[in-house]
Amino acid sequence: MTAIVVNPGDSFEFALKRFQRKVQDAGILSEARRRRHYENPQARRKRKAEAQRRRRRRAR
Repeated sequence: MTAIVVNPGDSFEFALKRFQRKVQDAGILSEARRRRHYENPQARRKRKAEAQRRRRRRAR
């Protein structure tokens, strides 16, 4: 679970930005979007293989 400690001198906006940055780094939102609907094992393998192909093309 992502948590931050808000110091007495910190503004709300600063604390919110820190929290959003931590959530982004942890990949929580992308995982939640991915798990929104069930993905069967065949579709998961297909998605991962396609991502690997894209990474290989970019590496060339």
